[in-house]
Order: sequence, then structure tokens, then C-alpha cells
Amino acid sequence: MNVDIRRAEPEDVDFLLELMNEDDVVENLSVTRPSDRDGLAAEIERSQAEPQEFGRFVIEVDGKPAGLMGFEVGNRRSRIANLGSLAVHPDFRGQHIADDAARLFQQHLIRDLSYHRLQLEIYGFNERAQRHAERVGFVREGVRRKAYRRHDEWVDGVIYGLVAEDLG
Repeated sequence: MNVDIRRAEPEDVDFLLELMNEDDVVENLSVTRPSDRDGLAAEIERSQAEPQEFGRFVIEVDGKPAGLMGFEVGNRRSRIANLGSLAVHPDFRGQHIADDAARLFQQHLIRDLSYHRLQLEIYGFNERAQRHAERVGFVREGVRRKAYRRHDEWVDGVIYGLVAEDLG
């Protein structure tokens, strides 16, 4: 099984539309992420127009689309990227594909795009995503207590970071 990542292209919209509207993805990703055709197309266009500042990447397994991941510049001067939008299609879950893709993504952002720090925030109830973050080298840095309103209740946001030196 060969896992790779590539920048999303306009022809990926149908796959991403299906993925972003899958029940488990809707439950666990930020509600501010676009999940409609126009919003996803706009993100792809921005990713291609601003490759250093913003990115939406398709995870591929043996050349077939299997998931999505993204980043946005968090602080240009300090070379910080905020990561998000990690989602794997149900047909590819349980094989640690996201782990392989995340490691490739880390290398690309730090080595190719010269970011120094990668950071992400995960809903406190999303234990699967937290385990994933720790498996791929992110360090749990803190918790924003009751920071987000989800399903009529306040939930925590768990903050993770990885710096260039962590990659060795």
C-alpha cells in the first residue's frame, strides 16, 4: 500500500464533497469548515493561488483519493502553520493511512515550505484524533476548557504542537 499526498485540484471537488459530508467527519471537524461545493472549490482555488500560505491536500492510497488534510499560515514571521481538516474516507480507515500521510505532510511543511512550528486543536471528545496526533509526534500542550459550543454543550479544545527539531 503506497500512501502519498498532493495538493487538491478542481477535479477533486466531488470526492471532497462526499468526504466532508460523511457523518463521522461532520461530527469531528470544526463546524466552520466548508462542506458545500462552492466552499470546497474556493478552498482548492486558494490552495493553488497561495501555496505558501494555505493548502488543501488529498491523501492518496495507491493513486486513489482516500482523505484530506490542510493547513493555513498561523504566524508568518514565526513560521507557524495551523493544521486542520484531516479526514479519511470510511473505506480507508483503520489502516493508519492518516499516520503515514501526516508524516509526509509534516515533512512537506517543515522541509519544503520552511515552517518551524505546526499546531492543531482537536475537540476534547475526539479521542481517536488525539491518539493519532500523539502517534505522529505532536506534543499535547494544553487544553482550552469549554471553548467550543457543540451539540448544545461546551466542549474542550486540546492543543498540540510540533516543531522542526522534533523531526530530527
